[in-house]
Parts: sequence; structure tokens; C-alpha cells
Amino acid sequence: MSPIAKISGKNWTTLSVDSAAPSLTDIKNDVVSFDFATPRGTQDVTGVDKSAMERLLLLSDFSINLSGVFNVSVSHPVLKTISSTDVVRTVSLGIASQTLSNECLLTDYALTRASGGEFTWTVPGVLADGTLPTWS
Repeated sequence: MSPIAKISGKNWTTLSVDSAAPSLTDIKNDVVSFDFATPRGTQDVTGVDKSAMERLLLLSDFSINLSGVFNVSVSHPVLKTISSTDVVRTVSLGIASQTLSNECLLTDYALTRASGGEFTWTVPGVLADGTLPTWS
């Protein structure tokens, strides 16, 4: 019987983002949650001779949404120039010896001070350079 290959999402080995410099920085300790997707577009090519949908797969994409805790020493220096620089940034994710790295445009650095005093941020990103998102 082979060992179970299923794992939880507790032990991310890599969650790094380029600064504007660029300098890849590990920010996983400041990130409290994130989601990402690698969707494919589709084109409806159903002819009038069909009684079910017919589609073609189109281009691949990547998007990510990061949420974290403000850290003036680690994540803030990486993210603070999102609004003032036009740079493509590497976003690298790694878990269980699987890595997904993409060149992304980070489109916002939204900061929130909640009523309880929490100071958090969110950063969305999208694929920048036309390179197929591929796990290695």
C-alpha cells in the first residue's frame, strides 16, 4: 500500500514576491490567506447541428489575491511601490516540492485599519507576460 499523497495547506514552503528593485522576498509569514487560479478561456463553437454545447480551449491565465498583516520590515517594503512603479513582479508559490512561479502585475495595495485596531492589506495580481502558468 502506498503512502497517502494528500496534504493540507498548512506548510507552504514558498510565498515570495518581487519588490520593485527587483528582489524576491519571502513574505509568507505576513500573509494570512491567499487564493490563486489558473483558468482557461473557452470559445463556444456549437453549430446548429448539435444538441449539446461544443467548446474549444483558449488561452491560459493566472490570478492571485493575497491578504496579510502590515509588517513595516518585510511585506511593506515589497508592496509599497505597487502604486508608483510599472514593474512586472515574480510571484512564487511552493508547497510539497511543487512550485508555481509567474510574472505578475500587482494592481493594488489596499490597506485597512479595522475598528478593533487590526492593520491589514490585500494585493490582487494577474499574469503579465504571456508565459503559461506551469507547476514544476
